[in-house]
This record gives sequence, C-alpha cells and structure tokens, in this order.
Amino acid sequence: MDRVEQSAHASSFGAAAVAYAEHRPDYARAAVRWALAAAPGSRVLDLGAGTGKLTAVLLAAGVEVVAVEPDPAMLAELRRGLPQVRALAGSAEAIPLPDGSVDAVLAGNAMHWFDMAVAGPEIARVLTPGGVLAGLWNLMDDQVPWVAGLAEVSGSAAIGPRDTPAAWYAATTGVHLPEDGSAARFGGPAQQTFEHGQLRTADSLVATLATRAGMIVMPEPERRAALSRIREYLAATPETAEGEFTLPLRTGVLRTHRL
Repeated sequence: MDRVEQSAHASSFGAAAVAYAEHRPDYARAAVRWALAAAPGSRVLDLGAGTGKLTAVLLAAGVEVVAVEPDPAMLAELRRGLPQVRALAGSAEAIPLPDGSVDAVLAGNAMHWFDMAVAGPEIARVLTPGGVLAGLWNLMDDQVPWVAGLAEVSGSAAIGPRDTPAAWYAATTGVHLPEDGSAARFGGPAQQTFEHGQLRTADSLVATLATRAGMIVMPEPERRAALSRIREYLAATPETAEGEFTLPLRTGVLRTHRL
C-alpha cells in the first residue's frame, strides 16, 4: 500500500466512528500489563486513540492516561464515552505534549498508520529516557478452524495482512524505528501475543468487520457483496449460526524503549 492509499485508509474511520465505538474490541489486559511492565512511571499516552478502546483499558489499569487522536469524529466519540480523560487533537507526527512528559506511548491498532520517519523522533521527544513505546493489535485467531474460514471468505479488505497472528509476527519481526540523529533512539523490539476474545453475534460480527478501513473505502456495491458473503458464511457455520459466541482473538504487542 503506497502512502496516498495508506492516508486514505487512515482517514476513513471518522465516517464510521459511532459503529467503531460500538463494535470494535478492547485489548487483552495481560497485553497492556506486559506493554507497560518496563515503563519507568505511570504517565501514559494513548496515541492514535480512536474512540478510546485502549484508553479505557489503560484507565482500568490505574495509570495516568492522556489520549491523542487526529480524527474529529473519533475524538468526539472518545470524549463522549470517557469524559474524565484528557483527550487532545493531534497526531503521531505532531504530538501536542511537552518534551519528556510521558513514561510510555501505546498505540492500539494505529501504529501501522504512522509515518515513522517523522513519528519516531516525535515519540522519542515526548518520552522520558527509558520510556516504553508499544503497538498493540487485535488479531483474528485463525488457528481456530471457523475463524480461518471466515478470513478466507472475508478477503483482505475485512481481515487484512496484519490481522492474524502468523502474518502479524512476519510483519513486525525485525522492525526497527528510525533514529532522529540525536541521542534519542530506540532499542530492539520484543514481540508477544496474548489470548483475548469478544462476545459477538453474527450480526454484530458483520458490523465489526464493516468498520475495517478496507471495507469503509470499498465501493458500495462491492462492500454490500462482501458483507453478504460474510453473513452467509456465519449463518452456515455451526459455531456462529445461532445466538452469541466468542470471537477468538489474540492481542499482539510490539514493545521497545527509548534509550
């Protein structure tokens, strides 16, 4: 995906902000604990915070959290749902915080949208020395056979190249953040995944997949056809055909620290 296409996908979520807030999953608590384990303090920035899915988990963990989000509609949903959180307009490439003001920067399903050539130095600027940078991604656990079938039926617009554990490990293995030419740089990253799940029905899972960036920007006839295929698959699959079920997920974490 080139930068123009990536920018179009990244800016697409505002159109589905209310649905995103309702249907997207939160993050495994164990994943957040692991992400923060090496942080030198409890001041945490949720960067690219969206509607606050990760922000809420950070609040539950008892840390001091500030959220930064570039999309006005997503930011409005975050402020509506979590009015107690300091939530600011801004981006990974222009963070509206002072130098050295946070002990950890976390990004939930957002880091792949960042222009890291610009965002890397900017994140280093707001982190205290030794501070943690971690990206978290919710992944479809395709080791479960019906989830593997769902991924095949859905196509890459709904379940993309980083959305299963094996693909995520391949995409993030060996990742190194760019240095900014100063003393502020990052150490080698570590990866881990954690079991997670989301209670869904067939209808709510279809609604969840409809909030994926690739689905939002898809021409409407193609979008309707893709969602129809997904709905038919879920209706024909014993695990998902009737009532509520748990969608098997894993939360993947890529963690590094500012040297």
